[in-house]
Amino acid sequence: MTRPGGRGIGTGRRLKERLRTGKGRSVSSKAWLERQINDPYVHEARRRGYRSRAAFKLIEIDDKYRLLKPGHHVVDLGAAPGGWSQVAAHRVKAEEGRGKVIAIDMHGMDPLPGVTVFHKDFLEPDAPQMIIDALGGEKADAVLSDMAAHATGHRQTDHIQIIALAAAAYDFAKMVLRPGGHLLAKVLRGGTESEILKVMKQDFATVKHVKPKASREDSAELFVLAMNYRG
Repeated sequence: MTRPGGRGIGTGRRLKERLRTGKGRSVSSKAWLERQINDPYVHEARRRGYRSRAAFKLIEIDDKYRLLKPGHHVVDLGAAPGGWSQVAAHRVKAEEGRGKVIAIDMHGMDPLPGVTVFHKDFLEPDAPQMIIDALGGEKADAVLSDMAAHATGHRQTDHIQIIALAAAAYDFAKMVLRPGGHLLAKVLRGGTESEILKVMKQDFATVKHVKPKASREDSAELFVLAMNYRG
């Protein structure tokens, strides 16, 4: 299998499609559906069998920073529907038995080849040890989090909620990461996202914001990348 990548996605010109009828739909719902219909990453995700377009965000970031290597142990927090777990499993060679991918989500997730899925809230006190046990008593090389709370439509509230999730992922990562490991977590622009970088720099050698091309241009979405955990 070739290494998945994002090259060529969105480079061709496509005629914009519109919904033939908006009957029974709100304006925001109609706009969202039209965006999905015309999104090249949505089409490419379907073609390649990825569970979400978000897979391409992780592909782009990993192509640049090489977080996921064959034999690595990876934990995917709030993993459903599983796009990031799919990419991680391929890149660490989990299907070949070389690496391991643990997906944990409080809502559960359909099975994936090479991925161990836990239907559980990662915030529960026993979750970190459960993950370490599932990794054969070893710690993880990378913790991934593409989690986002349900949008309220109020920008400041949504920002606070997602920063809280990123902070929780950071606390969790400190319990399950090996020295030298990495954390990648979603945040949103909103005024306080730089504060979490300052805190993470106490425990990681390199901390920065990244925004892959697969993140929509009009989105406030960013990812905080913390590399080389000091342990």
